[in-house]
Amino acid sequence: MDIIVAWIVTTIAFLIISWLPLGVEIDTLGKAFIAAAIFGILNAILKPILGVLTFPLIVLTFGLFLFVLNAFIFWLAAKIVPGFRLRWGFWSAIIGALALSVINSILLALID
Repeated sequence: MDIIVAWIVTTIAFLIISWLPLGVEIDTLGKAFIAAAIFGILNAILKPILGVLTFPLIVLTFGLFLFVLNAFIFWLAAKIVPGFRLRWGFWSAIIGALALSVINSILLALID
Protein backbone atom coordinates (compact mmCIF):
# COMPACT_ATOMS: atom_id res chain seq x y z
CA MET A 1 0.00 0.00 0.00
CA ASP A 2 2.90 2.37 0.73
CA ILE A 3 4.18 1.98 -2.83
CA ILE A 4 0.82 3.03 -4.26
CA VAL A 5 0.68 6.07 -1.97
CA ALA A 6 4.23 7.06 -2.95
CA TRP A 7 3.36 6.58 -6.63
CA ILE A 8 0.26 8.80 -6.36
CA VAL A 9 2.14 11.46 -4.38
CA THR A 10 4.96 11.47 -6.95
CA THR A 11 2.39 11.72 -9.76
CA ILE A 12 0.78 14.73 -8.08
CA ALA A 13 4.24 16.26 -7.60
CA PHE A 14 5.00 15.74 -11.31
CA LEU A 15 1.73 17.48 -12.22
CA ILE A 16 2.51 20.41 -9.92
CA ILE A 17 5.99 20.70 -11.42
CA SER A 18 4.56 20.71 -14.93
CA TRP A 19 2.27 23.62 -14.01
CA LEU A 20 5.20 25.67 -12.66
CA PRO A 21 7.47 27.55 -15.08
CA LEU A 22 10.45 25.24 -14.50
CA GLY A 23 10.90 23.94 -18.05
CA VAL A 24 9.26 20.58 -17.30
CA GLU A 25 6.32 19.59 -19.50
CA ILE A 26 4.00 16.61 -19.02
CA ASP A 27 1.17 16.18 -21.51
CA THR A 28 -1.52 14.25 -19.62
CA LEU A 29 -2.38 12.69 -16.29
CA GLY A 30 -1.59 9.27 -17.74
CA LYS A 31 1.87 10.41 -18.78
CA ALA A 32 2.40 11.74 -15.25
CA PHE A 33 1.52 8.32 -13.79
CA ILE A 34 3.91 6.62 -16.21
CA ALA A 35 6.65 9.17 -15.51
CA ALA A 36 6.25 8.69 -11.75
CA ALA A 37 6.45 4.91 -12.15
CA ILE A 38 9.53 5.06 -14.39
CA PHE A 39 11.18 7.60 -12.06
CA GLY A 40 10.52 5.33 -9.08
CA ILE A 41 11.88 2.26 -10.87
CA LEU A 42 14.99 4.12 -12.01
CA ASN A 43 15.49 5.48 -8.50
CA ALA A 44 15.22 1.99 -7.03
CA ILE A 45 17.56 0.34 -9.53
CA LEU A 46 20.05 2.93 -10.82
CA LYS A 47 20.51 5.32 -7.92
CA PRO A 48 22.16 2.79 -5.55
CA ILE A 49 24.50 1.62 -8.32
CA LEU A 50 25.41 5.15 -9.35
CA GLY A 51 25.76 6.14 -5.71
CA VAL A 52 28.39 3.46 -5.14
CA LEU A 53 30.22 4.29 -8.36
CA THR A 54 30.31 8.03 -7.64
CA PHE A 55 30.94 7.75 -3.90
CA PRO A 56 34.26 9.63 -4.06
CA LEU A 57 32.55 12.58 -5.79
CA ILE A 58 29.75 12.51 -3.25
CA VAL A 59 32.28 12.65 -0.40
CA LEU A 60 34.36 15.38 -2.06
CA THR A 61 31.30 17.58 -2.61
CA PHE A 62 29.86 16.85 0.85
CA GLY A 63 26.82 15.16 -0.68
CA LEU A 64 25.98 17.84 -3.23
CA PHE A 65 26.71 15.44 -6.10
CA LEU A 66 23.56 13.58 -5.05
CA PHE A 67 21.62 16.45 -6.64
CA VAL A 68 23.35 15.68 -9.93
CA LEU A 69 22.50 11.99 -9.59
CA ASN A 70 18.86 12.81 -8.89
CA ALA A 71 18.80 15.17 -11.87
CA PHE A 72 20.31 12.44 -14.07
CA ILE A 73 17.55 10.02 -13.02
CA PHE A 74 14.97 12.75 -13.71
CA TRP A 75 16.51 13.43 -17.14
CA LEU A 76 16.62 9.73 -17.97
CA ALA A 77 12.94 9.33 -17.05
CA ALA A 78 12.13 12.23 -19.38
CA LYS A 79 14.05 10.51 -22.18
CA ILE A 80 12.19 7.23 -21.65
CA VAL A 81 8.62 8.54 -21.28
CA PRO A 82 7.06 10.12 -24.37
CA GLY A 83 5.07 13.20 -23.42
CA PHE A 84 7.48 14.11 -20.60
CA ARG A 85 9.86 16.79 -21.85
CA LEU A 86 12.55 19.02 -20.42
CA ARG A 87 12.52 22.35 -22.23
CA TRP A 88 15.99 23.51 -21.10
CA GLY A 89 17.73 20.13 -21.08
CA PHE A 90 19.76 19.18 -18.04
CA TRP A 91 19.07 22.52 -16.29
CA SER A 92 15.38 21.66 -16.31
CA ALA A 93 16.30 18.26 -14.89
CA ILE A 94 18.24 19.85 -12.02
CA ILE A 95 15.46 22.33 -11.21
CA GLY A 96 12.76 19.69 -11.69
CA ALA A 97 14.51 17.13 -9.49
CA LEU A 98 14.97 19.69 -6.73
CA ALA A 99 11.32 20.76 -7.01
CA LEU A 100 10.21 17.12 -7.02
CA SER A 101 12.11 16.46 -3.79
CA VAL A 102 10.62 19.50 -2.07
CA ILE A 103 7.05 18.89 -3.27
CA ASN A 104 7.22 15.17 -2.43
CA SER A 105 8.43 16.01 1.08
CA ILE A 106 5.64 18.50 1.61
CA LEU A 107 2.93 16.18 0.28
CA LEU A 108 4.16 13.20 2.30
CA ALA A 109 4.30 15.37 5.43
CA LEU A 110 0.70 16.43 4.81
CA ILE A 111 -0.41 12.82 4.43
CA ASP A 112 1.29 11.71 7.65
